Amino acid sequence: MKKHQTHPFIFSLLIPLLFLSCKSQQQATFRIIDKPITWNAEREQLSIQYLKDRHGLEKAQATIDPQIVVVHWTAIDNVEVTFDVFDSPTLGGREDLTSASNLNVSSQFLIDRDGTIFRLLPDTTFARHTIGLNYCAVGIENVGGPEAPLTAAQLRANEELIRYLRKKYPAIDYVIGHHEYQLFQDTPLWKEADPDYRTVKTDPGDEFMEKLRKNLSDLGLKPLPQL
Repeated sequence: MKKHQTHPFIFSLLIPLLFLSCKSQQQATFRIIDKPITWNAEREQLSIQYLKDRHGLEKAQATIDPQIVVVHWTAIDNVEVTFDVFDSPTLGGREDLTSASNLNVSSQFLIDRDGTIFRLLPDTTFARHTIGLNYCAVGIENVGGPEAPLTAAQLRANEELIRYLRKKYPAIDYVIGHHEYQLFQDTPLWKEADPDYRTVKTDPGDEFMEKLRKNLSDLGLKPLPQL
């Protein structure tokens, strides 16, 4: 009985196909997609005023010097709805926040549930996302919340993005969750004019932050301040 033999030409075609199949299973290349929210004269002026009134900083432009990264979740399970929420320069409708400023909340980055990273504002453009720390903090919002826990893909994307930011801005010493921001009240980084202006946050939770900081342990980031 004659054995079946694979023709050398067929075999030569299979090799690149196998290579492409393996390559497609590897993690996607790190990239940031620019998806800018509205930045106009009104938002610029409100941001400059916020820096003055809340942080005690007189600045000609609404810029930050990154020293900390704050990780959030959106409590919205859709990236486009989140974008629409952040897009308007003004807030409106939230008395707990409008009492301090009518500047809308936002962040520099937004990560979808599949790990896609969107840049909403330039890295060093001011965004209102964390009381007391906005002037020095880069915000990363993650699509999800209590009913939609953050994904493994988002964990990887946060790690990659923070590594990128730390390399670009070596002065970044801290990576914190939004729920941890009040730990900085007695540190030199804290700048908030009103001692009573606080909000209680739970995002993104201890479990996510413990995993993220473990993955970033080689960066030598500073530990959280102790109360």
